[in-house]
Amino acid sequence: MTLLQILVFALIHGLTEFLPVSATAHLILIPLVTQWPPTDLELDIAVRLGTLAAVCLYLWRDIGGMTAGLFRVLKGKSDRRARLFWQLVTATIPVIAAGAALKLWMPLDDLRSLIFIGWCTLGFGAFLWLVDRLCLTVKRLEHLTFLDSLVIGIAQAIAFLPGASRVGLAITTARMYGYERRDAARLAMLLSVPTIIGTTLLVGYDLWLHQGFHFGNSSLIAMGLAFVISFLTIAFLMSWLRRRSFGPFILYRVLLGLILLGFGYDLFRF
Repeated sequence: MTLLQILVFALIHGLTEFLPVSATAHLILIPLVTQWPPTDLELDIAVRLGTLAAVCLYLWRDIGGMTAGLFRVLKGKSDRRARLFWQLVTATIPVIAAGAALKLWMPLDDLRSLIFIGWCTLGFGAFLWLVDRLCLTVKRLEHLTFLDSLVIGIAQAIAFLPGASRVGLAITTARMYGYERRDAARLAMLLSVPTIIGTTLLVGYDLWLHQGFHFGNSSLIAMGLAFVISFLTIAFLMSWLRRRSFGPFILYRVLLGLILLGFGYDLFRF
Protein backbone atom coordinates (compact mmCIF):
# COMPACT_ATOMS: atom_id res chain seq x y z
CA MET A 1 0.00 0.00 0.00
CA THR A 2 1.12 3.54 -0.70
CA LEU A 3 1.50 6.13 2.03
CA LEU A 4 -1.66 7.88 0.80
CA GLN A 5 -3.67 4.65 1.07
CA ILE A 6 -2.37 4.01 4.56
CA LEU A 7 -3.22 7.53 5.71
CA VAL A 8 -6.73 7.39 4.23
CA PHE A 9 -7.39 4.01 5.88
CA ALA A 10 -6.20 5.23 9.28
CA LEU A 11 -8.13 8.50 8.90
CA ILE A 12 -11.42 6.79 7.99
CA HIS A 13 -11.02 4.19 10.72
CA GLY A 14 -10.27 6.84 13.32
CA LEU A 15 -13.25 8.97 12.25
CA THR A 16 -15.80 6.18 12.16
CA GLU A 17 -14.81 3.76 14.94
CA PHE A 18 -16.55 5.72 17.71
CA LEU A 19 -19.37 7.36 15.79
CA PRO A 20 -22.71 5.56 15.24
CA VAL A 21 -22.11 5.37 11.48
CA SER A 22 -20.56 1.90 10.99
CA ALA A 23 -16.81 1.75 10.40
CA THR A 24 -17.23 -1.50 8.44
CA ALA A 25 -19.43 0.13 5.82
CA HIS A 26 -16.84 2.85 5.25
CA LEU A 27 -13.88 0.48 5.06
CA ILE A 28 -15.67 -1.60 2.44
CA LEU A 29 -16.66 1.50 0.45
CA ILE A 30 -13.05 2.78 0.19
CA PRO A 31 -11.68 0.09 -2.17
CA LEU A 32 -14.94 0.13 -4.11
CA VAL A 33 -14.60 3.83 -4.94
CA THR A 34 -10.82 4.02 -5.24
CA GLN A 35 -9.99 0.53 -6.63
CA TRP A 36 -7.31 0.26 -3.94
CA PRO A 37 -6.27 -3.17 -2.62
CA PRO A 38 -7.63 -4.33 0.75
CA THR A 39 -5.55 -3.54 3.82
CA ASP A 40 -3.23 -6.12 5.36
CA LEU A 41 -3.80 -7.51 8.86
CA GLU A 42 -0.71 -5.85 10.37
CA LEU A 43 -2.05 -2.43 9.41
CA ASP A 44 -5.48 -3.37 10.74
CA ILE A 45 -3.99 -4.34 14.10
CA ALA A 46 -1.93 -1.15 14.25
CA VAL A 47 -4.98 1.03 13.62
CA ARG A 48 -7.01 -0.86 16.22
CA LEU A 49 -4.28 -0.28 18.79
CA GLY A 50 -4.31 3.43 17.95
CA THR A 51 -8.07 3.67 18.50
CA LEU A 52 -7.76 1.67 21.72
CA ALA A 53 -5.13 4.05 23.09
CA ALA A 54 -7.34 7.03 22.18
CA VAL A 55 -10.45 5.79 23.98
CA CYS A 56 -8.42 4.73 27.03
CA LEU A 57 -6.82 8.17 27.22
CA TYR A 58 -10.16 9.96 26.91
CA LEU A 59 -11.80 7.74 29.55
CA TRP A 60 -8.79 7.55 31.85
CA ARG A 61 -10.80 8.78 34.83
CA ASP A 62 -13.40 6.03 34.42
CA ILE A 63 -10.77 3.35 33.82
CA GLY A 64 -8.63 4.55 36.71
CA GLY A 65 -11.69 4.72 38.95
CA MET A 66 -12.71 1.14 38.12
CA THR A 67 -9.15 -0.07 38.76
CA ALA A 68 -9.06 1.68 42.13
CA GLY A 69 -12.51 0.28 42.94
CA LEU A 70 -11.35 -3.28 42.27
CA PHE A 71 -8.42 -2.80 44.66
CA ARG A 72 -10.86 -1.55 47.31
CA VAL A 73 -13.01 -4.63 46.82
CA LEU A 74 -9.95 -6.86 47.24
CA LYS A 75 -9.44 -5.14 50.60
CA GLY A 76 -12.98 -6.04 51.61
CA LYS A 77 -14.55 -2.65 50.96
CA SER A 78 -17.50 -1.88 48.70
CA ASP A 79 -17.07 0.47 45.73
CA ARG A 80 -19.60 1.43 43.06
CA ARG A 81 -16.81 1.88 40.50
CA ALA A 82 -15.95 -1.81 40.79
CA ARG A 83 -19.63 -2.54 40.15
CA LEU A 84 -19.34 -0.67 36.82
CA PHE A 85 -16.38 -2.90 35.90
CA TRP A 86 -18.43 -6.06 36.42
CA GLN A 87 -21.31 -4.54 34.48
CA LEU A 88 -18.95 -3.99 31.54
CA VAL A 89 -17.83 -7.61 31.86
CA THR A 90 -21.48 -8.69 31.80
CA ALA A 91 -22.08 -6.68 28.63
CA THR A 92 -18.98 -8.12 26.95
CA ILE A 93 -19.89 -11.79 27.46
CA PRO A 94 -22.55 -11.85 24.67
CA VAL A 95 -20.07 -10.21 22.29
CA ILE A 96 -17.45 -12.89 22.99
CA ALA A 97 -20.03 -15.65 22.58
CA ALA A 98 -21.32 -14.21 19.29
CA GLY A 99 -17.80 -13.72 17.93
CA ALA A 100 -16.82 -17.30 18.75
CA ALA A 101 -20.02 -18.68 17.20
CA LEU A 102 -19.57 -16.68 14.00
CA LYS A 103 -15.93 -17.73 13.69
CA LEU A 104 -16.92 -21.40 13.95
CA TRP A 105 -20.14 -21.53 11.95
CA MET A 106 -20.66 -18.42 9.83
CA PRO A 107 -17.68 -16.66 8.22
CA LEU A 108 -18.34 -12.91 8.10
CA ASP A 109 -17.25 -12.83 4.46
CA ASP A 110 -20.63 -14.35 3.65
CA LEU A 111 -22.32 -11.20 4.97
CA ARG A 112 -20.16 -8.59 3.22
CA SER A 113 -22.29 -7.96 0.16
CA LEU A 114 -23.01 -4.31 -0.57
CA ILE A 115 -26.75 -4.93 -0.48
CA PHE A 116 -26.62 -6.54 2.96
CA ILE A 117 -24.34 -3.84 4.39
CA GLY A 118 -26.42 -1.08 2.80
CA TRP A 119 -29.67 -2.32 4.32
CA CYS A 120 -28.01 -2.75 7.74
CA THR A 121 -26.55 0.75 7.58
CA LEU A 122 -29.87 2.25 6.55
CA GLY A 123 -32.12 0.16 8.78
CA PHE A 124 -30.20 0.44 12.03
CA GLY A 125 -29.68 4.16 11.39
CA ALA A 126 -33.44 4.64 11.05
CA PHE A 127 -33.95 2.60 14.22
CA LEU A 128 -31.57 4.90 16.13
CA TRP A 129 -33.53 7.92 14.87
CA LEU A 130 -36.81 6.40 16.07
CA VAL A 131 -35.46 5.48 19.49
CA ASP A 132 -33.65 8.79 20.02
CA ARG A 133 -36.78 10.70 19.08
CA LEU A 134 -39.33 8.78 21.15
CA CYS A 135 -37.55 7.51 24.27
CA LEU A 136 -37.17 9.38 27.54
CA THR A 137 -33.93 10.95 28.75
CA VAL A 138 -33.95 10.29 32.48
CA LYS A 139 -31.06 7.99 33.41
CA ARG A 140 -27.37 8.55 34.02
CA LEU A 141 -24.54 6.04 33.89
CA GLU A 142 -24.70 5.56 37.66
CA HIS A 143 -28.21 4.15 37.20
CA LEU A 144 -26.87 1.27 35.09
CA THR A 145 -28.09 -2.17 36.21
CA PHE A 146 -26.77 -5.62 35.40
CA LEU A 147 -29.90 -6.35 33.38
CA ASP A 148 -29.34 -3.19 31.32
CA SER A 149 -25.73 -4.24 30.80
CA LEU A 150 -26.71 -7.70 29.60
CA VAL A 151 -29.30 -6.40 27.13
CA ILE A 152 -26.87 -3.79 25.77
CA GLY A 153 -24.26 -6.55 25.41
CA ILE A 154 -26.70 -8.70 23.44
CA ALA A 155 -27.41 -5.72 21.18
CA GLN A 156 -23.67 -5.23 20.68
CA ALA A 157 -23.39 -8.84 19.54
CA ILE A 158 -25.67 -8.00 16.61
CA ALA A 159 -23.01 -5.52 15.48
CA PHE A 160 -21.02 -8.40 13.98
CA LEU A 161 -23.40 -7.90 11.08
CA PRO A 162 -21.42 -5.56 8.77
CA GLY A 163 -23.05 -2.14 8.67
CA ALA A 164 -24.89 -2.48 11.98
CA SER A 165 -22.34 -0.44 14.01
CA ARG A 166 -21.34 -1.62 17.48
CA VAL A 167 -21.31 1.91 18.91
CA GLY A 168 -24.62 2.67 17.22
CA LEU A 169 -26.35 -0.39 18.65
CA ALA A 170 -24.97 0.20 22.14
CA ILE A 171 -26.18 3.81 22.03
CA THR A 172 -29.57 2.81 20.59
CA THR A 173 -30.18 0.22 23.31
CA ALA A 174 -29.07 2.56 26.08
CA ARG A 175 -31.41 5.25 24.73
CA MET A 176 -34.23 2.68 24.70
CA TYR A 177 -33.68 2.28 28.43
CA GLY A 178 -33.86 6.05 28.91
CA TYR A 179 -30.19 6.95 29.32
CA GLU A 180 -29.15 10.47 28.43
CA ARG A 181 -27.36 10.86 25.11
CA ARG A 182 -23.93 11.66 26.55
CA ASP A 183 -24.17 8.81 29.05
CA ALA A 184 -25.29 6.39 26.33
CA ALA A 185 -22.28 7.42 24.23
CA ARG A 186 -19.94 7.22 27.22
CA LEU A 187 -21.16 3.71 27.98
CA ALA A 188 -20.62 2.71 24.34
CA MET A 189 -17.05 4.05 24.56
CA LEU A 190 -16.35 2.11 27.76
CA LEU A 191 -17.70 -1.06 26.18
CA SER A 192 -15.45 -0.55 23.16
CA VAL A 193 -12.33 -1.10 25.31
CA PRO A 194 -12.77 -4.85 25.99
CA THR A 195 -14.25 -5.35 22.51
CA ILE A 196 -11.27 -3.78 20.72
CA ILE A 197 -8.84 -5.67 22.96
CA GLY A 198 -10.58 -8.96 22.21
CA THR A 199 -10.78 -8.50 18.44
CA THR A 200 -7.19 -7.26 18.25
CA LEU A 201 -5.92 -10.26 20.18
CA LEU A 202 -7.93 -12.61 17.98
CA VAL A 203 -6.70 -11.09 14.71
CA GLY A 204 -3.16 -10.83 16.06
CA TYR A 205 -3.11 -14.45 17.17
CA ASP A 206 -4.31 -15.69 13.78
CA LEU A 207 -1.72 -13.56 11.99
CA TRP A 208 1.06 -14.74 14.28
CA LEU A 209 0.20 -18.39 13.69
CA HIS A 210 0.27 -17.99 9.93
CA GLN A 211 3.18 -15.65 9.30
CA GLY A 212 4.16 -13.67 12.37
CA PHE A 213 4.23 -9.91 12.24
CA HIS A 214 6.09 -6.79 13.25
CA PHE A 215 5.14 -3.14 12.98
CA GLY A 216 7.00 -1.30 10.26
CA ASN A 217 7.12 2.44 9.77
CA SER A 218 3.87 2.49 7.80
CA SER A 219 2.02 0.65 10.55
CA LEU A 220 3.39 3.00 13.20
CA ILE A 221 2.30 6.03 11.15
CA ALA A 222 -1.19 4.56 10.79
CA MET A 223 -1.34 3.82 14.51
CA GLY A 224 -0.37 7.38 15.42
CA LEU A 225 -2.83 8.95 12.99
CA ALA A 226 -5.66 6.66 14.13
CA PHE A 227 -4.90 7.61 17.73
CA VAL A 228 -5.06 11.35 17.08
CA ILE A 229 -8.17 11.23 14.88
CA SER A 230 -9.99 8.85 17.23
CA PHE A 231 -9.30 11.02 20.26
CA LEU A 232 -10.49 14.17 18.49
CA THR A 233 -13.58 12.35 17.20
CA ILE A 234 -14.55 11.11 20.68
CA ALA A 235 -14.03 14.59 22.13
CA PHE A 236 -16.15 16.10 19.36
CA LEU A 237 -18.98 13.60 19.82
CA MET A 238 -19.16 14.07 23.58
CA SER A 239 -19.08 17.86 23.18
CA TRP A 240 -21.76 17.74 20.46
CA LEU A 241 -24.10 15.70 22.65
CA ARG A 242 -24.09 18.28 25.44
CA ARG A 243 -26.87 20.18 23.67
CA ARG A 244 -27.63 18.32 20.44
CA SER A 245 -28.98 14.98 19.22
CA PHE A 246 -27.69 12.18 16.99
CA GLY A 247 -29.59 13.70 14.05
CA PRO A 248 -26.64 14.56 11.75
CA PHE A 249 -25.07 11.14 12.24
CA ILE A 250 -28.38 9.43 11.48
CA LEU A 251 -28.86 11.50 8.31
CA TYR A 252 -25.33 10.71 7.18
CA ARG A 253 -25.91 7.04 7.87
CA VAL A 254 -29.10 6.99 5.81
CA LEU A 255 -27.28 8.63 2.88
CA LEU A 256 -24.40 6.15 3.17
CA GLY A 257 -26.83 3.25 3.20
CA LEU A 258 -28.50 4.55 0.05
CA ILE A 259 -25.11 4.90 -1.67
CA LEU A 260 -24.16 1.33 -0.78
CA LEU A 261 -27.52 0.07 -2.02
CA GLY A 262 -27.02 2.04 -5.23
CA PHE A 263 -23.75 0.21 -5.82
CA GLY A 264 -25.23 -3.11 -4.76
CA TYR A 265 -28.16 -2.87 -7.15
CA ASP A 266 -25.95 -1.47 -9.96
CA LEU A 267 -27.86 1.81 -10.05
CA PHE A 268 -24.64 3.76 -10.57
CA ARG A 269 -20.92 3.17 -10.87
CA PHE A 270 -17.78 5.26 -10.62
